[in-house]
This record gives sequence, C-alpha cells and structure tokens, in this order.
Amino acid sequence: MEPAYDAEIRALLDIRVEACQTKDIDRLMSLYSPDVIYYDVVPPLQFTGSTDVRRNFVRWFDEYEGSIGLETHDLSIVAGEDIAFAHMLHKDSGTRNNGINGAVWLRSTVCCRRSNGQWLITHEHISMPGNWPHPESE
Repeated sequence: MEPAYDAEIRALLDIRVEACQTKDIDRLMSLYSPDVIYYDVVPPLQFTGSTDVRRNFVRWFDEYEGSIGLETHDLSIVAGEDIAFAHMLHKDSGTRNNGINGAVWLRSTVCCRRSNGQWLITHEHISMPGNWPHPESE
C-alpha cells in the first residue's frame, strides 16, 4: 500500500504533467513556490523565483506547434509529513515549430514542501542524459 504522502505527491506530479501537456501555464505555476529554484538544460541553466520559472516554461511551450507529449517513467517518491522528493525520467515529444516531430529523454528531480496544508514544488532539476537510449524507447 502506498503511503498517504506518496499519493499526494504523485497527484501533484500528475497535475504537473497534465498542465505541461496542455500548456496550461497558470495551472502549472500554481504548483510552484514563489521562491522556487529551477535548474534546466537551457541557459541560463538556473531560474530563481516563479517569474523566471514561468518565463522558462512559456519559452518551452512556445517551441511546440501543438500539445506536448510528456510521459513519466521510473517514478520514485520519498515523502514525509512536510518534505518530499521524487525523481523520474520524462519522455518529451511532439512536433516542434520547425516541423520536426521527435522525442528526447530527460531526468527530473522534484523537491516539495508542505505549507499550510498545501504541497508546493520548491526545487526542480532537469538534466539530459545525452545520447542515451532508454530501454522503453525501442
């Protein structure tokens, strides 16, 4: 049986994926702390605060003609009463504005804190494994 806190984090991460797939920036940003620290694979590599993180997500959304295919694989969650972290692989796919339809694998680590009964993402780290095929991609 999955512990209650794990289920809450899983639900938050599911909303995060759905908001990314549909490019719903307001729903997505409602999951992030105002003082979030976000590391990404694009310059400047570190985004601090919800304004910078929002701008970075909008930049990413704008790279796609339509919706974004974002799948979570190998999710692992460790959660306590007020602190949680999760790590996973994401398959990011779709048709880019240049007409190329493709997919890339990304690693993601998400750290959350519960405040006033609500979980918020306080830190996120995205990295790209390079030229590494995931077994499920074949």
